[in-house]
Amino acid sequence: MKSVTRFIGCLLLIASYSTLANQTSFTLLYGSCLHQDKPQPIWNAINREPGDVFMLLGDNIYGDSEDPDVLAAKYKKQWQVEGFATQRQRMPLIGIWDDHDFGVNDGGKEYPSKEASRQLMLDYFNEAKDSARRTRADGIYTSYVYGEAPHRVQIILPDLRWNRDAINHVSKVEYLAQKAPKNMGPYLPTTESGATMLGEKQWQWLEQQLQVPAEVRIIGSSLQLLPEFTGWEAWANFPADRQRLMDLLDKYQVNNLVILSGDTHWGELSKITRKNGQSLYEMTSSGLTETWHDVSPNQHRISKSFAHANYGVVKIDWLEHPAITLTLKDVNGSDVFSQVIPLPVKP
Repeated sequence: MKSVTRFIGCLLLIASYSTLANQTSFTLLYGSCLHQDKPQPIWNAINREPGDVFMLLGDNIYGDSEDPDVLAAKYKKQWQVEGFATQRQRMPLIGIWDDHDFGVNDGGKEYPSKEASRQLMLDYFNEAKDSARRTRADGIYTSYVYGEAPHRVQIILPDLRWNRDAINHVSKVEYLAQKAPKNMGPYLPTTESGATMLGEKQWQWLEQQLQVPAEVRIIGSSLQLLPEFTGWEAWANFPADRQRLMDLLDKYQVNNLVILSGDTHWGELSKITRKNGQSLYEMTSSGLTETWHDVSPNQHRISKSFAHANYGVVKIDWLEHPAITLTLKDVNGSDVFSQVIPLPVKP
C-alpha cells in the first residue's frame, strides 16, 4: 500500500510540474516571519491570491528553544492555523529556515540542537524521508525547477544557518550610543579569513546551481543580500560571501536572476547595477505577522519601506510582453509597490 501511495504521489507531482510547463505564466507567493501565537489575518488575502507555489523564507515559527518538544508544539500550533492550512491545500509549500525556527536568535553552526531542528522542520514541510536535506552533513539547502524550456523557473534556497561562522558585535554601550540612534544593529562585518555563512561544500553546490538551464532564476535568501551593512544580520556581515556570489554571477553571465528575502520585519525593494551594467533586484517581504518601525538605512532601496504585515508576489509572464513583476502586498491584498522587469534576459 505504501508503494502504491508513493507511486500515486509521484504521478501527481509530475502532473503538477507538467501543468506548470503548459502555463503562460508562473506565480510564486512568499513571506517570512510568522509567529504562531499572534493573529494572522493576512491569510485571508493570500488565500484569494492566484499562484502556483507558496514559499516561506524563514522564521516560519518562533521556536527559540533547544528542546525539540517545544519546537514541535510550536510547529503543530502554526500548522493548525485555519488560514495557513487552507493555503497549504491550495498549492505546494517550499521553504528554508532562518534563526528562530533554526532554534536560536541570530544563531549559527554552534547551535547544538540543529539536527533535531532539521528533522522537525522537514517533517512539517512534508519533505521525503529519503531526501538529501535530511542527511546532508552541511545543511538543508535545496533547489527546484518548475516548467520546461523555454519557460523554466529555478528557485535556489541556500541555508544561511547550519555552517555560519560567528559574527562580531559591538559592546552594549557602543550599540546604545552609536548604533541604536541610527536604527542600526549591533553587529560588525567579519574580518576573519575564511569566515562564511554557507561553507565550502554549499558554495560548490551553489556554483553548480547557477549553471542549471533555466530562463528565470530566483534566489530565496532568509537574510537580505543586496543592502549594504546595517548592523543587523545580512549578507553584508560576511562581505567575502557577498562578493563571491557577485563574482559567480559575472563568471557565468547570470543575468536572469532576482533575489527574494525576509527577516527584517519590513518590506522593501532594492536594486544595484552590476559591473556588466545589468540591474539586479531584491524584494524583501517580512513579516506575515511581525512588524518593525525603526527601519534601517539602505542606500539601494528604490521603494518606500513598509513596516506592516505583508507578503510578496512574483509573477512571470511568458507571452506577448515577457516580464517578471515583483509586487509587495499588505494585509488586505492591496499593492504596496510593484516593479516590472522585462524579459527576455540572457540566461
